[in-house]
Amino acid sequence: MKKFAKLSLNSKVIRVHVIEDAVAPTEQAGIDFLKKLHDYPFWVQTFTKGSQRKNDANKGMTYDEDKDAFIPIQPYTSWVLNESTCQWEAPVAMPDDGQKYDWDEETKSWKLI
Repeated sequence: MKKFAKLSLNSKVIRVHVIEDAVAPTEQAGIDFLKKLHDYPFWVQTFTKGSQRKNDANKGMTYDEDKDAFIPIQPYTSWVLNESTCQWEAPVAMPDDGQKYDWDEETKSWKLI
């Protein structure tokens, strides 16, 4: 099975479609099939566990063509994008003491749950 992200005009993932390997032996074959089936032009293959394109696409993510990567929704305005992983990271590392924390955007710090 292969997965393809349907992209909006601003490269947001609208939804993800799964099609049979036989229908999509290549990425282009899958894109051509979906274009014809849905009469919609913007598709990009996504890969489980982000084995390619950094992250597995989900609705709401953005596809960055320059990075050839799917980028998750930014969870907080203070978080910055790690350019190599295409994951958002807090400006302060979460404590590694085995306890559970939530990010507090107001104080820009981790708060013990």
